[in-house]
Amino acid sequence: MQHHQANKRNIPGFGLSLGLTLSYVSLVVLIPMVSIVIQSANLGWLGFWKTVIDPRVMASYRVSFLCSLAAAAINCFFGVMLAWVLVRYRFPGRRIMDGLIELPFALPTAVTGIALTALYSDKGWLGGPLAQWGLKVAYTPAGIVMALTFITLPFIVRTVQPVLEQLDPVYEDAGRLLGASGGRIFRSIILPEITPALLTGFGLAFARGLGEYGSVVFIAGNMPYKTEIAPLMIFSKLQQFNYGEATAVALVMLGASFLIMLAINTIQARAAGYVKE
Repeated sequence: MQHHQANKRNIPGFGLSLGLTLSYVSLVVLIPMVSIVIQSANLGWLGFWKTVIDPRVMASYRVSFLCSLAAAAINCFFGVMLAWVLVRYRFPGRRIMDGLIELPFALPTAVTGIALTALYSDKGWLGGPLAQWGLKVAYTPAGIVMALTFITLPFIVRTVQPVLEQLDPVYEDAGRLLGASGGRIFRSIILPEITPALLTGFGLAFARGLGEYGSVVFIAGNMPYKTEIAPLMIFSKLQQFNYGEATAVALVMLGASFLIMLAINTIQARAAGYVKE
């Protein structure tokens, strides 16, 4: 009994802190999520099922998930490369480059979408030369991936960068002295250390891509069954005052995102050695 009371005294304000935390989480996360479930329940099971399996809605799911997955995968490669350069090398303009990583967070997403559309349209600075080679970016899934890659890059860099900064280079030096190649050192020493952080960044980037609207809606072209994203479907149904159908689509996206994040967090925990087999 005395030991239990001592533990309580070691955590001052535990009851108040826990109460405030639960209240904040409920107001910001739980209540809005529950409201989605309640609103979509008004459709009934049959109406809900018909809404979420509508061919046009299914096509929007496919576009959102595949493009978000592609953007997150691309940034896993280039984000690690960029984090490596920022941590391991010193060069003129390094601080400017490091600051530019945060630019997608600072820019309004609509500004990003308009800028990318102007740049990659058939008459844009980059889109024009690409169009001459038969490569079209704007108003195609490639344009969606381009926009999502721009938006989600900071998630990968900012999760991997602190791990690389704390990684002692002595192990890499030892590998070189033993004759290991650069690729072998990366696979055997560096990659295992950054894997949990990389999985976290991948999950954050993927989740952000699924819910992205402003930067995508301009460059996508919004062609049904081809470049129409799920958030646009939700917005369109809200404009038509179909709140039940809009929340039904949102609920499917929410459930899928939650399961994906849960799987990624489990893999991350295992990779970090937190989960015992």
